[in-house]
Order: sequence, then C-alpha cells, then structure tokens
Amino acid sequence: MTRLCRLAGAALLLAALAAPAHAVQPDEVLPDAAQEARARELSKELRCMVCQNQSIDDSNAPLARDLRLLVRERIAAGDSDRQVMDYLVSRYGEFVLLRPSWHGANAILWLAPFAVLLVGGAGLVIAYRRRTVLAGATAPLSPEEEEKLRRALGEGAADVTKL
Repeated sequence: MTRLCRLAGAALLLAALAAPAHAVQPDEVLPDAAQEARARELSKELRCMVCQNQSIDDSNAPLARDLRLLVRERIAAGDSDRQVMDYLVSRYGEFVLLRPSWHGANAILWLAPFAVLLVGGAGLVIAYRRRTVLAGATAPLSPEEEEKLRRALGEGAADVTKL
C-alpha cells in the first residue's frame, strides 16, 4: 500500500511540474484584475526575444520581464490591446509577435513550404512521365541488328571458353 502511495505522490509531483510555468513576478501584477487579465492575454501573444519560442508570460529572461512591465505600463496608461501591440511591433518589429500577421514578406514565408511541395510534386510527375515515355520509346531490333547481337554474344562466349 505504501508503494502505491509513493507512486501516486510521484505522479502528482510530475503532473505539477508539467503544468505551464508562468514567470510573472508578484511585483509585476496590476492592482486591477481586469487590466491584469488583459496584460496576461497580451503577454501570451508576445515572443521573448531571448528564448524566441516562449511567450514573455512563460519566460524568466530579464528582457521578458521588461516587456511584461512595458505591457502593464501601457495598459495602466489607458492604451487598448491593439495600441499596446502596435507600440511593441513598432519598437521591436514583427518578430516580437508569436503569430506574425499575414502580409508582405510574412505571406511569402507562410506560403513558401507549400510552394516547395508543389514544385517538388510537379518535378516528380514530370520525371515519371519522361521515364515512362523513354521506356516505351525503345524500338525492337531489326533482323540485321539481332544477327549482329547473336554474333557478338556468340563470339564473346567463344572467347570466354578459350581462357
């Protein structure tokens, strides 16, 4: 029974460790719960410039903390969510967004993998068609060519037996 309790305790510990960790410090939290909720939602949409694949809400990097404080400062100043995001994009570029917008060069980056697949698929179809055309394009040997082939094979076989 104690073994089962230990196993259950270990499973609970692992489950607690697997939960998403939020790096927001107590001194960062806004006093207004609605503003704090907005700040948390915006923080989940912004990339940590140090970690790159983590949101600033999940990152412990000093720059992520600075960005979280900046988001909260802008919200406390009365900026809308769109204004906060526009400010951060103007300051850090589109890279700060975890989900970049769909325009200009970003559209090319989003579509490039599909274009590569289409071009590769077209190349395979063309190669397959050429191969089948070339395989069917071989003409049968003329009687003279067959005779030459028989003589060549016969002479080659005779030479091998002489060794």
